[in-house]
Amino acid sequence: MSLFSVQDALTRIAELLRLDGAEIGRKLGQVVVIWALAWIALRVVRLAAARIEVAVDDGDASVITLREKRGTTLAHLLRTVGRGLVVIVALLLTLNLFVEIGPLLAGAGILGLAVSFGAQSLVKDFIAGFFFLLENQFALGDVIEAAGKSGVVEQITLRVVVLRDAEGTRHVIPNGEIKTVSNKTSGWGRALIDIAVGAGEDVDRVIEVAQDELGKFAATDEWSQLLDGVAEVWGVESLGDNRMVVRAVARTRPGAQWGVARELRRRLKVRFDAEGIRFPGATAPVQVHFAQPNADAASPAALPPKTAVR
Repeated sequence: MSLFSVQDALTRIAELLRLDGAEIGRKLGQVVVIWALAWIALRVVRLAAARIEVAVDDGDASVITLREKRGTTLAHLLRTVGRGLVVIVALLLTLNLFVEIGPLLAGAGILGLAVSFGAQSLVKDFIAGFFFLLENQFALGDVIEAAGKSGVVEQITLRVVVLRDAEGTRHVIPNGEIKTVSNKTSGWGRALIDIAVGAGEDVDRVIEVAQDELGKFAATDEWSQLLDGVAEVWGVESLGDNRMVVRAVARTRPGAQWGVARELRRRLKVRFDAEGIRFPGATAPVQVHFAQPNADAASPAALPPKTAVR
C-alpha cells in the first residue's frame, strides 16, 4: 500500500468523524441492508446445497452410489466457498461506505503480487484441488490412498484433503502434495481371499468345498445385496513345501469388499474344519498308548534285593 493511499484513508476517517447524525444514520441503514442481503444469500447457499443432496439421494441408505458421493461433495464445497464469498463481498461493501476502497484494493493487489512469490505452494494447492473436483477423482466417503496415507475422505476443500485412517488418525494433506490417488471405493470392489491348506490335501476337493461354500454365501439375503458379481474360486495361487494356496474372489459393491472378505474367511475356516481339511502345520491327532506292566513284575518280591553299603 502506498503512502498516498494511507493518507487518503486517514483523511476519509477524519471526514467520517465530522459527519452529522443524519448522515451516520443513513450509512448505518445501508449497513443493515447489506448484511440483511448477505444473510439472505447465505440462506440461498444453504438451501441450494440441501437441494443438491436431496436430488442425488436414491433413498437406499445401505448403499452410497457414486452420484450420491459426488452430490455430497459439491454440496459441501458450495457451503464452504459460497459462505466465504458472501461474507467477503459484504465486508467490502460495508467498508466502501466509510472508506474509498479503490486505493486500498490497488495497494492490496501490489502486496498480493509480492506475497504470491512466497505462496506458490498455496496456489499449487488451489489449482490441484480444483482439478480434483472437476475430474471427480474422489468424493466424500471414498477410501483412498494419497501422499503415503490411506483412509476415508472426511473433508475436501480447494486447499486440503482430510483423511481418517483405520486407527482413527486424522491426516490433513495439502492438495499440491498429492501426485497419485488410489481410489479403493470407486465403481466396485473385490474381496480377495487366499486360503492356505496343507500340501497333502486333495486340491480338487479343496476347490470343490470352497466353491460350494461361496455359493451358499452368495445365496444369503444378508450378503447377496453387497455382491456385484459371481463369487468364485480361481484355483491354486501358489505351492510351497508344506502348503498350497487357493484363491477365491468376490466382486462387491464399493466399500463392501473388506466386510465380505472377513465373513468369507470365517465361513471357509468353519467349513474346512467340518470337512477335515487341514491347514499348514496342522497334523492329525496322535494317540499315545502306554503298556500296563503285569502284577508279578511290579511286586516287591520281583525287585532285586537291596545291597547295604558300608
